[in-house]
Amino acid sequence: MLTMVLQKQKEKKFILMNIAFLLFFVTLYTTIDFFNMSYVEMANKFSIWLVIANVFINILMAVLSTIMLAFSSAQFDLTGKESKASNLSFISVLFGILTYGCTPCVISFFAAVGITFGVIALPWAGFPYKLISLAILLLGTIWIIYRLTKTTCKFPFQNK
Repeated sequence: MLTMVLQKQKEKKFILMNIAFLLFFVTLYTTIDFFNMSYVEMANKFSIWLVIANVFINILMAVLSTIMLAFSSAQFDLTGKESKASNLSFISVLFGILTYGCTPCVISFFAAVGITFGVIALPWAGFPYKLISLAILLLGTIWIIYRLTKTTCKFPFQNK
């Protein structure tokens, strides 16, 4: 099944979809970073290396999210069933918004749902939380690839 899913990625529909997903996730993760602390302020307060690490992790997370969605979409096209691991990209994005996202936004969100505490200060502009989000995405990607290697297609063969 993994071979068939990889072949689907060469189709024009999937190429365009993957480009759109990648641009969306890079924009989303960069926007979350910007709401937390601009890259210029991050470089001044911490170092340029933290900015480079954040951008690298953003790109890596965007690629993993794209892979998860692309593989799940291809599996759905082939079998009519979607992988449960594709939800991990959504969980990762939600986790990112609630942890290393804009602190005033998080406090407002929690206050709106009746929770009266919030994050006061996050170390290194939320970088450790971004690593946890990356780990969630890695687990989801590994799980999807594992399930695709274990999934078999049943084709009706006629004996003659």
